[in-house]
Amino acid sequence: MPAGTYLHLGEGLAERFQCAPGPGGWRYTSRRDDGVRVDLVVDARWRQIRVELVTPGWWLRGGLTGPELAWVRAAGEEGTEHAERAAGFLTDSPGFLVAVARSLDLADGGRADVPLVRVSGPSLAALTGRWRWHLAGTTEHETDTGPLPVREYEITDLATGETEAVHLAGDVVLAAPGIELSDLESPPNLRV
Repeated sequence: MPAGTYLHLGEGLAERFQCAPGPGGWRYTSRRDDGVRVDLVVDARWRQIRVELVTPGWWLRGGLTGPELAWVRAAGEEGTEHAERAAGFLTDSPGFLVAVARSLDLADGGRADVPLVRVSGPSLAALTGRWRWHLAGTTEHETDTGPLPVREYEITDLATGETEAVHLAGDVVLAAPGIELSDLESPPNLRV
């Protein structure tokens, strides 16, 4: 079960995480220095079936319900319900990069345009957009425990044309814009 720390370079915050395959999918949990908590559960096809995001002042709970992504967002007890035709959420937590990439199941050179709900800021503001995911390639890196396949994704925001590179090894983000893996206590799960 991988556990470790991501650094959010822009804010200088640490996100302590752990993730593991389960009987029907995969789960990622984390807590940041600023009190933000993430609990992400995906099914065997990597669809985001249960998501909980909590900041000191707001919370959001949701998941996929057929072709729609449904969620409730609130600052107290009473929340507002929302729904969009989208494949899942995208936040600044690296766990969501893993979930979206794995759900696409792209072969090297493959690409897909994906509608996602981007959640950002302390108020968990949600904005629907489309991103193009391109699996640029997979490289093998030798380690003490055997070869480690690393996949490089080029992710383009179709609204702005901005492209960013993300490197994944199994269920761990090795590098992404503004994210640095600073500590990893055990190897990534490669067969999830």
